[in-house]
Amino acid sequence: MAKKKPTVALIYDFDGTLSPGNMQEFGFIQAIGKDKNAFWQKNKELSVKNDASEILCYMNLMIKEAKYWNVRLTRESFRNFGSQIELFKGVKEWFAMINKEGEELGLDIKHYINSSGLKEMIEGTEIANEFENIYACSFLYDVNGVAEWPAVAVDYTAKTQFLFKINKGIKEVSDNKKINEFIALEDRPVPFEHMIYFGDGETDIPCMKMIKEHGGHSIAVYGTEAKYATAKKLISEERVNFVCAADYSKDKDMHKVVKRVLRKIKADYDFKRLLNIHKNKKE
Repeated sequence: MAKKKPTVALIYDFDGTLSPGNMQEFGFIQAIGKDKNAFWQKNKELSVKNDASEILCYMNLMIKEAKYWNVRLTRESFRNFGSQIELFKGVKEWFAMINKEGEELGLDIKHYINSSGLKEMIEGTEIANEFENIYACSFLYDVNGVAEWPAVAVDYTAKTQFLFKINKGIKEVSDNKKINEFIALEDRPVPFEHMIYFGDGETDIPCMKMIKEHGGHSIAVYGTEAKYATAKKLISEERVNFVCAADYSKDKDMHKVVKRVLRKIKADYDFKRLLNIHKNKKE
């Protein structure tokens, strides 16, 4: 029987990490004839006025604006908007490149999305099939297939729960039983030390810090000068392990860091196996 490969999870935020800007700015805001700054300002005011979640507010605002401007928000239209999302340099080629390097090291690489953006839009991107699972916001739909209410809203605290779902091998967002069942650390499909988290913003900080503290690795991604300042602050506060520009091309800083981390994960895994062999060795 072939020896089982250790699984490594690469977990990505989306907006600002794999794509510049917010995904609503690629298609949706143009469809309702709005300026992106005006949309987000209105969302901020709605959140502050009602002391409400900005995530729930933007989802509510999308529904209201779409109705007002007679734009049907169906799964198909979301995916159409998603097909217009721009990606950072090298992202399209990244997954095949990393999968190959993992294969050469004897690792089973799996990619995940952990985003406060919209699952339906991410599913419309050309990289959607690269992911083992997409944890993100989503809508409930009426009998006509039109979005009418938030089904899942993912803020910075909700993001951390999905790390435990990956850790325990749970795909369903609705699961609230298995996630609370005891599973010995050695029996969990993806140990935290086998996780690499990529994020750029405030909603990612708890995840990046948690993975780092549990022996995994986190990367603060930046695509602008402002994001670079944020990333430098995060590493100075020891909340992340690495700071990398949002260029996923071969031999760029991101690639070099991840390649080295994968080698470390494999070496640590092999070392632990060696320790266990000697621990259980019989005369």
